[in-house]
Amino acid sequence: MAKNTQDVWKSKTPEHLPDFIIGGAMKSGTTSLHAILHSHPDIAMAHNELGFFDIDSILQHPDYNFYDPKKETWTSQSMQEQPTLLWNWYASQFKSIEKKAKIIGEDSTTYLTSEIAAKRIALQDKPIKLIFILRHPTKRTISNYLHLLKSGRAIYSLEDTLRYNPNSIIRRSMYPEQLEAYYKHIPFERIKVVLFEDLLEDKEKCIQEVCEFLEVDFSKLDTSVFNTHSNKTKTPKHIKLQLLRNRWLRKSGNYRYSSFLPLQPDFQGKMPLQYRIMDRLHKKLNPLKSTIKFKASKATVALLDDFFKTEFKDLDSLVKKEVFSKWFKN
Repeated sequence: MAKNTQDVWKSKTPEHLPDFIIGGAMKSGTTSLHAILHSHPDIAMAHNELGFFDIDSILQHPDYNFYDPKKETWTSQSMQEQPTLLWNWYASQFKSIEKKAKIIGEDSTTYLTSEIAAKRIALQDKPIKLIFILRHPTKRTISNYLHLLKSGRAIYSLEDTLRYNPNSIIRRSMYPEQLEAYYKHIPFERIKVVLFEDLLEDKEKCIQEVCEFLEVDFSKLDTSVFNTHSNKTKTPKHIKLQLLRNRWLRKSGNYRYSSFLPLQPDFQGKMPLQYRIMDRLHKKLNPLKSTIKFKASKATVALLDDFFKTEFKDLDSLVKKEVFSKWFKN
């Protein structure tokens, strides 16, 4: 008999939950903020991006589900079937750090787009705080495309992706509707909205505000960490060759998470030999370089800007801070 959904998603050991979560947006500086906060003597961050509170969502985490064509079976992260296993796995991500600092945190960039995560976080007895970093939606969308390109998921050019599957890169830039869902379930004072652009312009001021939100002493931070820039963007030398590689290896499956998740598939966490050989050869012919900058056409940027201007008119009143005019000057 299936257990009540609300019951299985409420932790019986709230003391082992994180005090705060950096919940996105994806490709908006969450990795850098993670590194800076982790350097604070009173803060410790879980090493991995966990995505726990929507771990069972195929929409948020298609890579967390594994299909065995020989057995015609799926291995998925089911809280209904294995609640103890999943909760123990989540708690284990903090065991090595929870005694080393005043507060603990994690970052999961899928959360901002996931109302189900908002509902489940709101269920917890512990008042978990949330930090969301918002980046200019057009720039974030283009960066999202580049992420999919490098990780083997994009099989079309940016323009064709916008034509054939715009949801794959635009959805995570739809901040107003995403934040509305969080404000519906979690008190406004437990949510901190940070602008990526503010973080770049005045990192010290921005981090000080985050520390105040988390109630830790900002002065304990070594100011040298403000130069931290983790997860620097790298671009394939040849875009068309990268797209060709992605099409060739599309059927290889995603093995990245096969040994990381609580419910793991039977197969080993390695791509088949033929795919590994092709992948290694491609990396030699088409390396990722930080010196190469991906640049979208002016027409594509204008198309996205016009779309987001219409969608974001009420964002300032929603988050109670100036955002729209910082992104859209006209």
